[in-house]
Amino acid sequence: MTAEQIIQSLKRKADPQKARYKEAKFGIVAKHQLGIFHKDLNEMAREIPKDAELATELFDSGIYEGRLLCSKLFPPAQLTEPLMDRWTSTFENWEVCDSFCMTVYARSPLAIPKAIEYSTREPEFEKRAGFAIMAALCSADKRAGNEVFDKFLTIIIRESDDNRLYVRKAVNWALRSIGKRNPDLKRKALEIAEQIASRDTKSARWIAKDALKELQKEGLRIANYPRKIYG
Repeated sequence: MTAEQIIQSLKRKADPQKARYKEAKFGIVAKHQLGIFHKDLNEMAREIPKDAELATELFDSGIYEGRLLCSKLFPPAQLTEPLMDRWTSTFENWEVCDSFCMTVYARSPLAIPKAIEYSTREPEFEKRAGFAIMAALCSADKRAGNEVFDKFLTIIIRESDDNRLYVRKAVNWALRSIGKRNPDLKRKALEIAEQIASRDTKSARWIAKDALKELQKEGLRIANYPRKIYG
C-alpha cells in the first residue's frame, strides 16, 4: 500500500462533523483535519505494515490524520533526533503530541534525553511532549532504574508552576505515572506531591491535589518494575 493510496482512503473517510465534535468535546484543533476518530485510525494502522519511509510520507502530506497514522506506523528504533525535533515543532494539540510520545518517542533510544530537553521548551505542546514522554516511559521501558525517574521528579517540581492547561495536565500525568511504576517510586512521588502542594501557584496546587488523590486511593494498582530502595 502506498502513501497516496492511504491518503485517498483517509479522504474517503473524511467527516467535517467529526472534526467539529472533536474540537467542541476535546479541544482538538488542527489544520488540514479531515475528521476521523482516533479509533478508526487505529483500525487502519493494523492493516498497514510499519515502515519508516511510508510513515514519513504520510506525515509530510500535511494532512492531520496522515500525521496521526505516521505515529502509529513509524518504527521507534529508526527515529533520529532531527526527525523527532522536526515533528515535535509541528505539534498543535494534545492528541497528536501524545500519540507520537506514547507510540514512537517513549519507545525509542532517544526517549530519556529528549524528555529532559523538551521539558525546557517554551511552546506549549513541545513542552508537553517532554512530560508525555516521561509518563509513557513508565510503562514503555520496564528496565529503566529508579534513578531515571528521580531526574524526572526533579523536573516535575521545577515545572509545576506552569499554568498552561496542556502543560500542567502533562506534568500531573507524569507525576501520577511515576508513582504507579513501583512501590518505592510511589513513596517518592507522594513526597514530591506534598512538596509541590506547598508552592504558591494554582497550577502547582492543582497538580499536587490531583496526584495525591489518585496515588492515595485505596486498592490502587502499582507495578513492580526495577526498584531501588530509598532512605
